[in-house]
Formats: sequence, structure tokens, C-alpha cells
Amino acid sequence: MDITKKFENLDNDKQQRIINAALKEFAENGYEKASTNRIVKSAGIGKGMLFYYFKNKKALYHYLTDYTLDIVKNEYLTLIDTTEPDFIERMKQAARVKTKARSDNPDTFNFLGTLLLTSEGEVSADQLKKIQELQKLGNSKIYDNINNTLFRDDIDVDKAFKLVRWSIEGYQNEISAQLAGRKMSSINLDPYWDEFYEYLDILKTSFYK
Repeated sequence: MDITKKFENLDNDKQQRIINAALKEFAENGYEKASTNRIVKSAGIGKGMLFYYFKNKKALYHYLTDYTLDIVKNEYLTLIDTTEPDFIERMKQAARVKTKARSDNPDTFNFLGTLLLTSEGEVSADQLKKIQELQKLGNSKIYDNINNTLFRDDIDVDKAFKLVRWSIEGYQNEISAQLAGRKMSSINLDPYWDEFYEYLDILKTSFYK
């Protein structure tokens, strides 16, 4: 039985404790400065147990990379509805999907941010390929089958795409900073979504016919 199978046969709660502790450690400190001592302390396990399942820090990082990429694909990208031809409406739907995925997997998405900045030597060639494939999938989910005729004739559509995307991402980042440290389950997001939709209406007024 390989190491991954051994780990995945662990009790689910213990498995998730280890994953979450490791994701958080790498997200906060990066690959080089991440400490396996802090990981085992946070997970409440012995160091020997961690290295029984993962022979070294790099093996653990590789496991977390695959784990994160699978969640991004299955709980975010594949759920974006590409039948919606209105770019702003599709971005609206994608934002809701991403918010839920991030709320369900906060440490995973924080780890993803550091993963995209990591050096090539810290992920495998297969994982680099997987990252590139996910980036390609993400672009297709956002831009394929969009009805460009909705935009005003005097608008550069590619620049409008970027402005809309930057506006939405900027709003999400601002709200994420405001809500940092609070439990998402205890927050009523409806007022934030209402405000978000108001901004989208302004974008439509600015860019659409």
C-alpha cells in the first residue's frame, strides 16, 4: 500500500486535522519556512506519525497541491455555468460559486495563493501541467460562449472584460479583508450580495448597450 493510500485510510477527522494544519502552515509561511513541528503541534499528532504517511516535507506539499487542485476543479471551476452568455451575469454566478467554495475550504484557498507563487522545484512536472490545465479551464469557464454584442460598439471588449473582472475581484478582496477571522456560518451575506449586485448594475450601465 502506498503512502497516500495509508493516509487516506486514516480516520477522517484525524486526516482532515493534518491536512488543515499543513495547509495553514504552508499558506502562512511558504514552503521554505513552513515547519513540520508546528504542523504536528497544530494537528495534535506525533511527528513520527506525520513522517509515517509523508516521508518528508516535499511529499506532504505535493499531496496538499493535488488535494487543493482537485478542490478548485471540482468545487469551483466545474460548477461555473457556461451556458450564460452575458459576461457580467456569468461573473456574478462564478463569484457565488467561488464564495461558497472558499467558505467551505478557507485554508485550501489560502494555500492556493502561495502555490501559484511557489518555485517550480517545489511541485512536480505533472503538477505544473495540472496547474496549467486548470488555468486553461478557468479561462474557458469565464470567456467561452460569451455574447460580445451586449457591449457598446465603442467599447474595447477585451479591456472591458478585464475591468469587470478586476472590479469583481477587488470587491471580493475588500469583503474578505473585512470578514477575516469571522466564521462564515455566522455572517448574513445577503447585504454584501445586494451591494455586489448594485455594483454589477453600474458596470452594465457603463459597458452594455
